[in-house]
Amino acid sequence: MTTFLSSVVKDLLYDHKDLSGFTFILPGKRAGAFLRKEISKQITRPVFSPEILSIEEFSEKISGLTAIDNTTTLFEFYSIYKNATPAEQIEDFENFSNWAQTLINDFNEIDRYLIPPDDIFNYLSGIQDLNHWSLSVPQTELVKNYLQFWKRLPIYYNHLREKLLKTETGYQGLVYRVASEKIEEFSQHGSKYIFLGFNALNTAEQVIVQKMLAGGAQIYWDIDEVHFNDPHHDASLFLRQHSSWPYYITHKFKNLSSDFNTDKNIEITGIPKNTGQAKYVAKILAGLTREELSSTALVLGDESLLLPILSSLPPNVSDLNITMGYPLKYSPFSTLFDTFFQMHKAGNSEFYYKDIITILSNQVIQKITQNKSMEVVKIIRSKNLLYLDAAALREQFSDNDHSVLLLLFPENILPPSKITELLKHFVLKLRSLLSPKTDQLLLEFLFRYYNVLDQLSSLIEKYSHINSVNSLYHFFKEISGNQSLDFQGKPFQGLQIMGMLESRVLDFETVILTSVNEGTLPAGKSNNSFIPYELKKSYNLPTHKEKDAVYTYHFYHLIQRAKNIYLLHNMDNESEMGGEKSRFLIQLELEKQSRHNLTKKIIAPQVPPLRSGLLKIEKTPDILEKLRELCEKGLSPSALTTYIRNPLDFYKQYILGIRDAEEVEETVAYNTLGTVVHDTLETFYSPLQEQILTSEIIKELQNKVAGEVKLQFAKTYSQVPMTRGKNLLIFEVAKRYVSNMLRMELREIESGKEIKIMKIETNITAELKIEGLDYPVKIKGKVDRVDRCNGVFRIIDYKTGKVEQKQLEIVDWDDLTSDYGKFSKPFQVLMYAKMLLDNSPIPGPVEGGVISFKNLKPGFQKFGKKTGTWDKNPKYLIDQSTMDDFQIQLRNLILEICDPKIPFTEKEIKTYGNY
Repeated sequence: MTTFLSSVVKDLLYDHKDLSGFTFILPGKRAGAFLRKEISKQITRPVFSPEILSIEEFSEKISGLTAIDNTTTLFEFYSIYKNATPAEQIEDFENFSNWAQTLINDFNEIDRYLIPPDDIFNYLSGIQDLNHWSLSVPQTELVKNYLQFWKRLPIYYNHLREKLLKTETGYQGLVYRVASEKIEEFSQHGSKYIFLGFNALNTAEQVIVQKMLAGGAQIYWDIDEVHFNDPHHDASLFLRQHSSWPYYITHKFKNLSSDFNTDKNIEITGIPKNTGQAKYVAKILAGLTREELSSTALVLGDESLLLPILSSLPPNVSDLNITMGYPLKYSPFSTLFDTFFQMHKAGNSEFYYKDIITILSNQVIQKITQNKSMEVVKIIRSKNLLYLDAAALREQFSDNDHSVLLLLFPENILPPSKITELLKHFVLKLRSLLSPKTDQLLLEFLFRYYNVLDQLSSLIEKYSHINSVNSLYHFFKEISGNQSLDFQGKPFQGLQIMGMLESRVLDFETVILTSVNEGTLPAGKSNNSFIPYELKKSYNLPTHKEKDAVYTYHFYHLIQRAKNIYLLHNMDNESEMGGEKSRFLIQLELEKQSRHNLTKKIIAPQVPPLRSGLLKIEKTPDILEKLRELCEKGLSPSALTTYIRNPLDFYKQYILGIRDAEEVEETVAYNTLGTVVHDTLETFYSPLQEQILTSEIIKELQNKVAGEVKLQFAKTYSQVPMTRGKNLLIFEVAKRYVSNMLRMELREIESGKEIKIMKIETNITAELKIEGLDYPVKIKGKVDRVDRCNGVFRIIDYKTGKVEQKQLEIVDWDDLTSDYGKFSKPFQVLMYAKMLLDNSPIPGPVEGGVISFKNLKPGFQKFGKKTGTWDKNPKYLIDQSTMDDFQIQLRNLILEICDPKIPFTEKEIKTYGNY
């Protein structure tokens, strides 16, 4: 394959033995190294290398101006804006930056295309005057200010231009305009300049190039005759326009290639998801030889694919050159700095636990603290600390390894200038804790971030426009977003990985292009401009039509000389543009050349069929041994009801020991509410065991409800005050539950009932002898309350959820162990009764039941055994016959759990609500 650069160098050497006196102008910097390599291949003696410039560098050389970035331009513009705008209409810098960047882009386009600024701004102002929404006469103050803004645009532009020219700086468009104004004199030396590989030239560039051509310069276009001779093909849209220059009246438009309609293998492949594309790219590369890889370009239409592809490269890719850089936003520090700014944007002295955990869990922070930062995370979760101030955090950071973290949690609210200095100090401290030998990449990232912060500090010091953390964060993101780490590779060996723009002027035998989708290639319509479409057309400014044509040229140039071409598009319908493949692929199919071997395929991952049926876990000897240990240790009512609900959950929780990970409860969970209510009542009633309750005792307890509930929330939930949001409502609910319970107690006492507290929150156990098991079985539990009411012993289980009497009544004993949703509560009550009665006989009648805090009106709701659904008078007393019948059910359940032949079989879970 004869590349474009090879043919150009060969043509020049035919007329000139030495190219060292020439200056080559390229669209970008990337191709310069390849041009030097090509010259070195074709010369036969040592010579000096020619000067190679990008068109931007060449424009700076002509204009005498130094190009500045958009951020610096924005800061300069704000100074102009404040001086040229009435004081009452001046916006703060944060609001100004939201629209000013768009206006600077328009200034840039106007200058690049040499549009008379006053003309187009007056035209734009007239359009806004016609289009404004107010029809009132006279005009309102708002409308007047709105129209005045558009009339001031020429003032803004001219003042900004004057200020920048005084400092010999300029944004790109201004540099181009000034260069086009000065090119006349410079072009007299044009014979030593060669322009290569250009396509879409703006008006300023066209003036510069044409003047240079008139002065003896040469230009080499790179376009195929198939596209150039097609008057409707967008790949040659700009070059057909350039071919009408006056220069070509006397000169031939040469350098048309005939490479497109040659033998090519073109494979168009649809693949779902970016990961699928990365894996398929790896498959293609794995099939290439070392020689083929050295002439292969992997071009990423979507540059976010870089990391997945680097992670998927096959072993045969030993040499690699990446020209697109590694963005800072993918570094391990990106989330760290983003979280820091999010914490400080609110301007609070307290820090939200999620932000703290995100910082402490960062991989770099874990590294420098040797994972001690995760100990602090455990403390935050265990104590349920929602908000922490600097003092509270300082208590947790006790050693020198943690001292660097304290910089991120200052005691006082800091202004933007102090924040940048603090972060610079933080970066320097981090650097001192990392190893130059093992942490080279991390240190390189830190160096780039330090440069970003240093640039921000300079801007703040020079302009004093940034007055809020939000503005500071905005510019931090903008500046760091343009930073990347350059990879050190072998530029002319092995696989070349690049973005679309880096492929300009270069040619490869094999091309792999990813993400050939609408919205990516081409990028689609965008309107980051105040200039409407019709006005752009009137002044020949580029619209989406021209921008699409630029992408078209790059696409067809990339495959122009290639022999093997792999075009991948994402079929994921949840992606941008719904996974629609690019119009370029359809165009390739419709305009297929005679010598193109074009194939289409769809690659889908092999997805194993979903299993049907419920999961079963067979009982191995290890599981049976674990069951034996569990039985000897003690089976609780909650363990047994978990098995009734779903044997698989019992297996996970009690055999495997899997529990939910401990997390911070932002809102009080339902079980936490229940714990608080239980613990409050335990505190109240524990001192009253073996006492008869009186109205005076209850009234005294009523006065302590708020304080005790608050104390229990601090113990169980968090020491953070329950003073806002849902937690305040739940706090009030807890107080209401306890108060209602005490009021119910008081009503019963005042109605003449004698209530004596026997036991409160008492741990009880009992041993069972079960035929068929060669080891003892223990049951255990914690009964909420046992009292004696008018001579009847009551076994009471507290429930914070709603319970109704019908849920405590059974007809068939088998229902106890088969229907968790309806009968889990009587099962638990009977278990408590079983354990109590086995430990010591209770003199007198016994009842068991529930007090539901969400349904206190019926008071104590009793377990009842009915002879049929029609039975209106259930048996409420728990006697020996009741216990005998229950023990049969309990025995059968435990035998089923321990039976080696019965697997743990998953149940379809029904939702019964919070009980």
